[in-house]
Amino acid sequence: MLKKVLEQGREAADIALEELLPPASQYPTSIHQAMRHSVFAGGKRLRPILCMESGRMITLAAKSHTKSSAGSPPPGIEQVGAALEMLHTYSLIHDDLPALDNDDLRRGRPTSHKVFGEAIAILAGDALQTQAYEVLAQLICSAEARVAIIREIARATGTIDGMIGGQVVDLEAEHQKPDLATLEYIHGSKTAALITASVVSGGIFAGATTPDIAHLRTYGQSIGLAFQIVDDVLDVTQTSEQLGKTAGKDTAAEKATYPALFGIEESLRKADVLVEKACAELNQYGPAASTLKDLAHYLVERKK
Repeated sequence: MLKKVLEQGREAADIALEELLPPASQYPTSIHQAMRHSVFAGGKRLRPILCMESGRMITLAAKSHTKSSAGSPPPGIEQVGAALEMLHTYSLIHDDLPALDNDDLRRGRPTSHKVFGEAIAILAGDALQTQAYEVLAQLICSAEARVAIIREIARATGTIDGMIGGQVVDLEAEHQKPDLATLEYIHGSKTAALITASVVSGGIFAGATTPDIAHLRTYGQSIGLAFQIVDDVLDVTQTSEQLGKTAGKDTAAEKATYPALFGIEESLRKADVLVEKACAELNQYGPAASTLKDLAHYLVERKK
């Protein structure tokens, strides 16, 4: 069942991205080719899928008579997911630049700056960010929901407890002995913030109440941190071919990671605890939450 959800979610996200991104033939072609090179490099589409499944759960839960886990996400939510994927891809393009993580491989393909040069890679990341907000500004939902979604995602990608702030602290923490507070800030901001925004924005699009949003936020923060912990573990336990990116770079750069602070086994135990916390947060939604719970477990089962 989860495999089908992942396949359908990836397909829906890809269809939306294909429709919303300028074609590679659009002038100036170099920037549009670069944007598409990274967006269509074969990502898992985790953030769009979490967004769509959050919307599905809220929609199902609103139908108090249903005891089923089946149903469709609200129409148009795939555009929210596409915008989230554009933002995620922009962050990866910039992460891979020589001035930041300096990586030549992403999702099993040469990184943007290796193919198009640093200048176009920087601009491709910038372009994906601006394209994402153009998409969000045209969402087919209430004006109140649209503004709330834009605010949620903008904060999650910003400097205060957001993706950019997390990246800054990640850079500044290199070659230093990691401490738990710094580690939690980096992971909570650099990775978990956008994952949380994906879950919350999907809920908002579907009409989530204030209590719903609080539950979704805790779920998102928990799975986001668990996801990054497992990512840190995989960086030291898998090959570049398995990862689709250069393995061992965290260790080489002496980055602040959970394995560096706690070791592999304890890190994985912490990830499992976070997943259980995330799932418990959705218990009140009954069968409607089954897919989001399955997704939470899927995030840590990548370690196997």
